[in-house]
Amino acid sequence: MFPSTDYLDFSQTDHASIFSEGEPVWSALSRIGSYLEQLLDSVEDTLIQGTVHERAVVGDRVYIAPGATVEANAVINGPAWIGSGCTVRSGAYIRANVIAGDDCVLGNSCEFKNCLLFNNCEVPHFNYVGDSILGYKGHLGAGVICSNVRLDRNNVVVRDDEGGLIDTGLRKFGAIVGDHTEVGCNSVLSPGSVLGRDCIVYPVTSWQGVLPGRSIVKTKQSQQIVEKRV
Repeated sequence: MFPSTDYLDFSQTDHASIFSEGEPVWSALSRIGSYLEQLLDSVEDTLIQGTVHERAVVGDRVYIAPGATVEANAVINGPAWIGSGCTVRSGAYIRANVIAGDDCVLGNSCEFKNCLLFNNCEVPHFNYVGDSILGYKGHLGAGVICSNVRLDRNNVVVRDDEGGLIDTGLRKFGAIVGDHTEVGCNSVLSPGSVLGRDCIVYPVTSWQGVLPGRSIVKTKQSQQIVEKRV
């Protein structure tokens, strides 16, 4: 149930070994840290190969691939892996255990923590991506939040196709966003959100649960216009 291949194109990442066949897609979240440490050990002598601005802050356990750019005032604490052709824009804050594939945008005033971005992901403005996986060509509009902790601090659960609740065993789990899925500006994905491939979520949506592939979530506001009183 919830196999990774239903949501993600493994030809669009160099990090498919994080995932295990027969396990739900979110199980990879608990392996990002250990996988990344091993990966960084293999390139420890050639960590910085891209362009890093002199006013960027980059930690000791950070790999910047050839063709990647880190702009002024970005902060990458690490451990982190920034793929070829990525742009880490000014003001981005990349915490621990972050893997970005090739040609991704990690935008201004965005925060990342324990997450995996497949190739060509765009997270460009004012986003929070915690304990989440974003598929190939996934896009978060400005202000989208992947909320990763329940208010009661219990384990995150996912509702299955029959309405039952699956305990993920994870206290922190934000969202799975499938390949080519677009999430509109200022939307919030509640903990344990699972979005299929080729979906659209309208702006200013509060989403919780599982969204089947090729679906559109239409959120419409009820508005009233009244005459201004002097």
